[in-house]
Amino acid sequence: MDFLTIITNSLGELIAPTTAAYALAAIGLNIHFGMTGLFNMGQAGFMLLGAYGFAVTQSMGWSILGSLCMALFLSFLFALLLGIPTLKLGPDYLSMVTLAAAEIVRIIGRSTAMTKITGGSGGISPQDFTEKFEALSPLPDGQSTFLLWTYSNNTANSWWIRIVAWVLVGIALFLTWRWFNSPWGRVLKGIREDENAVRSLGKSVTRFKIQSLFLGGAFGALAGIIFVLPRSVQPDSLGRQVTFYTWTILLMGGAATVFGPLIGSCVLWVALTLIKEFMRGTIPTTVISSDQVEALGWVIMGVALMCIVIFRPQGILGDRKELAFNA
Repeated sequence: MDFLTIITNSLGELIAPTTAAYALAAIGLNIHFGMTGLFNMGQAGFMLLGAYGFAVTQSMGWSILGSLCMALFLSFLFALLLGIPTLKLGPDYLSMVTLAAAEIVRIIGRSTAMTKITGGSGGISPQDFTEKFEALSPLPDGQSTFLLWTYSNNTANSWWIRIVAWVLVGIALFLTWRWFNSPWGRVLKGIREDENAVRSLGKSVTRFKIQSLFLGGAFGALAGIIFVLPRSVQPDSLGRQVTFYTWTILLMGGAATVFGPLIGSCVLWVALTLIKEFMRGTIPTTVISSDQVEALGWVIMGVALMCIVIFRPQGILGDRKELAFNA
């Protein structure tokens, strides 16, 4: 594999639907943690519910708008079920409950009892839920080339998915910027710093936390839809490792910043792909297998992330003072 191909494949992650999906999920997590100080360890649960809500209703013949509303409704219901019993407690309880709840969603989704609805461990194939989404595309059939990349216009891992995904990321970034600078956002920052002080001003801390949990979860649900559109809805692909990747992206880019989740997602997936493609192109398979390349790529990225945590704990764009909780 030549160097130009390695660079092209790596830079392709900048516009990949997966990168956009993780950016959306990290934006939602930024509302939870960066704005409000909520330790949500179950963002994958919001993503999986959004994916199921969209895919199942699409396979039943619903409209795109109806499926989106169902995905958002499920995320709202999940936020209520998680938030009402735990938000009055400490952040450690919320982190444990959200992590366990996301695993419960995954296990229920892959159980044989839910096979008729969720497809069980096999999931839902893309041809069952992507037809109406692809029909909305204004692009002609066939393939198109933009700069270094050539993709199908409408089917599978297409330009149409990329356009929709990055438009959603742009809208999410704009809304986050407005919320960060709004009175509502300042209340959330106050809760993050000292919720007792906010409560003493007559504000309902629990209500604001529920709002934050729902809005961040809604972005997670949209991220889940984008994540599964180029592939199938497979519950194990949205397990707890997805939440950990999302936290990595947020902390790498910088929590409590507008563009931190976007930068973190782009840096993580481009760097990871570059490392893997370089090793596959330069190291013979007799020395290291493809599976070992996959694992070693994550090891190298893990070491790089450790260095970021040690030498720049606030992330690439973050402000150390902004994250001085309870200072």
